[in-house]
Amino acid sequence: MLKIAIGSLALVALIGCGGGQSAEPAQAGTTADILNQKDLVETAESAGAFSTLVSALKAAELVSTLKGPGPFTVFAPTDEAFAKLPADQLKALMQNKDKLRQVLAYHIVAGRVSARDVAGMSSATTMAGPALSIDTASGVKVNEATVVQPDVMASNGVIHVIDAVLVPPTSLR
Repeated sequence: MLKIAIGSLALVALIGCGGGQSAEPAQAGTTADILNQKDLVETAESAGAFSTLVSALKAAELVSTLKGPGPFTVFAPTDEAFAKLPADQLKALMQNKDKLRQVLAYHIVAGRVSARDVAGMSSATTMAGPALSIDTASGVKVNEATVVQPDVMASNGVIHVIDAVLVPPTSLR
């Protein structure tokens, strides 16, 4: 009984000291990161703002990749970002698995790239091949999208929430 009580107190102390939200983004390997055992897909699903992205990942058969060990960095467009696309264009994209895979892979970078790392970059090579342009002069822009929430940590990577769908270069269309 004493062991259970001590273990419970230790867990409460751990959560109280490092498991809650803080003003600083969580960094890989911190208590907040360790307590978040959800992978990238589970993290996106539980956030509630990425249902279109998750549906697209399923349609493109990329879920198993983003549930894998990674690590990956995902520049994740919200449902509002997808809603900015014309409905017929989004429908056509969702029905063309090859094109959808290319568009989604253009949102993924190999490795765990935190906001701190992004601040020192001018570009990042995507899993689709071409690089994303990164501008940190006024906030953080990835191509024409603005990062609205950085460093959403997952067990196998990090999500940076963006306000637009990234469109690959003409060579991928």
